Amino acid sequence: MRAVVQRVDGARVLVGGEAMGEISGVGLCVLVAATYGDTVSSAEALARKLWHLRILADEEGRMNRSCAELGAPLLVVSQFTLYGDTARGRRPSFVAALPGPEAEPLVEQVVEALRREGATVSTGRFGAHMRLELTNDGPVTLVVET
Repeated sequence: MRAVVQRVDGARVLVGGEAMGEISGVGLCVLVAATYGDTVSSAEALARKLWHLRILADEEGRMNRSCAELGAPLLVVSQFTLYGDTARGRRPSFVAALPGPEAEPLVEQVVEALRREGATVSTGRFGAHMRLELTNDGPVTLVVET
C-alpha cells in the first residue's frame, strides 16, 4: 500500500459541496492507495506506521511526536492515482492501482485498524469526486509504503 502523508493544521474533504470528513488542529491528512499483492496485513501495517509516525512537532518544534503520543486526528482519503505511472508518454497509466471493489476493503481496513489503535479518524467517500481542503503545516509531506 502507498500513502501520501501531510502534517496539517486542519483539513476537510467535501463531496458535492458537503463536508464528509473533517479534522481540526494538528493532525495528518493521509491519501491511501492499494496495489496488487496488498493484503489485510499490509493495511494493518500501514495503519500502525501512520499512527506511530513521528512527524508532529514537539515542544521545541522538532518532528518528534506521533499521533499516538498526542492523540492527534487523521483524515484518510482513498486516492488510486498514487499508483499512476508517468514513465511513458503524457497520460498516466493506472494499471498498478487495485480496482475499486478490491481496493475499498483494504482502505477501510486501514481506517478500522487506526480506530482500533485509538485514533480519531475522519474519511471521504470511496470512489466519489472529492475536494480536499487543508493547511499543510511545515510544509511536511511524506510518501509511506508497506
